[in-house]
Amino acid sequence: MEQSYQPPLDCPLCPRLAEFRQRNRTEHPDFFNGPVSSFGALDAPLLIVGLAPGLKGANRTGRPFTGDYAGELLYGSLARHGLTRGTYQAKPDDGFELAGVRITNAVRCVTPENKPLPVEIGTCRKFLAAEIAAMANLRAILALGGIAHNSVVTTLALKKKDHGFAHGARHQTGKLTILASYHCSRYNTNTGVLTEAMFDAVVAAAKEAAGL
Repeated sequence: MEQSYQPPLDCPLCPRLAEFRQRNRTEHPDFFNGPVSSFGALDAPLLIVGLAPGLKGANRTGRPFTGDYAGELLYGSLARHGLTRGTYQAKPDDGFELAGVRITNAVRCVTPENKPLPVEIGTCRKFLAAEIAAMANLRAILALGGIAHNSVVTTLALKKKDHGFAHGARHQTGKLTILASYHCSRYNTNTGVLTEAMFDAVVAAAKEAAGL
């Protein structure tokens, strides 16, 4: 039975993304080419929310942040902080596991040029909301990038003006801590917007907030 927090493989809710998905199935028949499911246990106290699957990363492998540079930085940092088990080898059958962490995306399908439209972010938000509601032990959410952060804030019915995005930002709502980071993309690291040390510091803060 399909869970309410996971879109079906041929989700029709966003016509532009459905058409793009079908085009990729023709051009890249060996890719996963579907809404990418979350990675990690549902009882994890820490949820990491990214933007959307990368065309040749998660859209190819079917696992969040797997197969592209962003995954190298993310999983490398999680490993350094003791939040993984096994060795990350950039493929979904590598036996790599998360410890106390679950990873998802604000938009579950690959988007043209990594730029989802506002209506697509809003349409996919119901899956994020259902996922957050299903995580009974959730204590902290780390949002990667402004789009993911704003989607989390909207999902939790919080005011954006009081919960703004900035690298290292930290907001509290009840027992839940929301943290924000610049996205761990190659573009951000190549331009110096984000360094490994900056990202490690946010992951450390998220680990502490989650009680891990």
